[in-house]
Amino acid sequence: MRGLLCAALVIVGLTSSPALAWEFSISPICTVTDRGSDTGLKLTFDGELYALHLSHLEGWQNAEVFAIRFAPNGPFIQTTWHQIDGQTLSVSDAGFGNVLKGLQDNQVAQVLLDETFREIDLNGAYTPVENFKNCKPGAALS
Repeated sequence: MRGLLCAALVIVGLTSSPALAWEFSISPICTVTDRGSDTGLKLTFDGELYALHLSHLEGWQNAEVFAIRFAPNGPFIQTTWHQIDGQTLSVSDAGFGNVLKGLQDNQVAQVLLDETFREIDLNGAYTPVENFKNCKPGAALS
């Protein structure tokens, strides 16, 4: 009985750990996901274009400027190139170096869209993002 209790506590501890929320995959393209916060994050790279998708049950209000602040070390990034489709806000670009650095070197990402403010816990993001940076998407497609 004592062994079962210990095993149950270990399982509960592992499943509630934010470090396990961050995942990296190469199939079908380079992808990092996080479902450990109220705002889900999916980052993809297909060899040409990086895309960041942020999903939230309450959706997103339309706003001219989307910003993300990586705290406490920065950077602060803003753009007007975002799109909203239902519960998902997306932005894509040919380069995401500042985003990747921000995900790795900080504790929280603060998403700002007009008066909407949401946080994403970055605990556990470093290794999956490092794997993402080294990913060769063509290898997954061949």
